[in-house]
Amino acid sequence: MSVMTVPPGEGLAFHLAEGRRVRLTTPKGRQSADFFAFRDGDMTDWLSPLHTWMPTRSLHPRVGDTLLSRLREPMLEMIEDGADGVHDLLIAPCDPIRYAQFGVPEHRSCVGNLVEAMARLNLEVPIPPPAVNFFTTTTVTDGFIFATPAAPVAKAGAHVVLEARMDLVCAVSSCPYDLTGPGWNINDPGGPTEILIELA
Repeated sequence: MSVMTVPPGEGLAFHLAEGRRVRLTTPKGRQSADFFAFRDGDMTDWLSPLHTWMPTRSLHPRVGDTLLSRLREPMLEMIEDGADGVHDLLIAPCDPIRYAQFGVPEHRSCVGNLVEAMARLNLEVPIPPPAVNFFTTTTVTDGFIFATPAAPVAKAGAHVVLEARMDLVCAVSSCPYDLTGPGWNINDPGGPTEILIELA
């Protein structure tokens, strides 16, 4: 088993062969993990939350669900959920444009973390895709989307296990979002914390 730690607010990329499993854990809890995946050898085919929830009709991935690529190919299966369903398929990953609009253009972002992490594997991301947001709570009320209104609820040690259905290159961002705003308390108010990656 290989164990890696994503530092708070940063990103890490890795290869995941078909049939292998990855376990993601938020050791301290209340920390969103933006998860990206690409077909190994074809960075234009990536994990798509939109295509994933169409056949499942669920905005939160569940055990047994298949996570699909933008070409509707099976990429991963959710094997275990130790986070009580606290996951999201709706929110776009934070990016430099978003932080520039907020007046903090130098702020780290999940898209920036993705690009940096892939570059360390000598890979280029042609178009930053959306992410599956593990350990992130969202609700839809009267057609409006809200993150957890008070504070994130993912407990310490919350985890998920995914199994690859094809050879993949994956990336995980410990979401660096630490701004305040109505309905958008993504991470712990104390700031981002690490994400643990275990490959088996």
